[in-house]
Amino acid sequence: MAKAYSDARVADGPLLFVSGQTPQAPDGGVAGDIVGQTRQIFRNMETVLAAHGADLTHLVKLTYYLRHVADLDALRPALIDCLPDEPRPAGTLVEVNGFVDPRYLVEIDAVACLPRS
Repeated sequence: MAKAYSDARVADGPLLFVSGQTPQAPDGGVAGDIVGQTRQIFRNMETVLAAHGADLTHLVKLTYYLRHVADLDALRPALIDCLPDEPRPAGTLVEVNGFVDPRYLVEIDAVACLPRS
């Protein structure tokens, strides 16, 4: 089975710390399942990264906050689809009691290594 993360990742450049991204779409909607929420988070993350001249290939570390750790099996393929191929970012998974919006099943924060100008 393909891993959705790297065991380690070297960063050589200025770092961008991306706040936790939620699954809320710009119109306020939130998908009902973990896959849809994860895909929306990465669309949101792409917007943040683009504002700094970066994209998903620049991610070096992700922290996943899951409402239900049992969602991990459904989350893994969505991550593999959303993230660029090797090297994937390093990752940490944390199960949490809840989020500020009870519709959220996942939140993801990130560290990206910005391209040198």
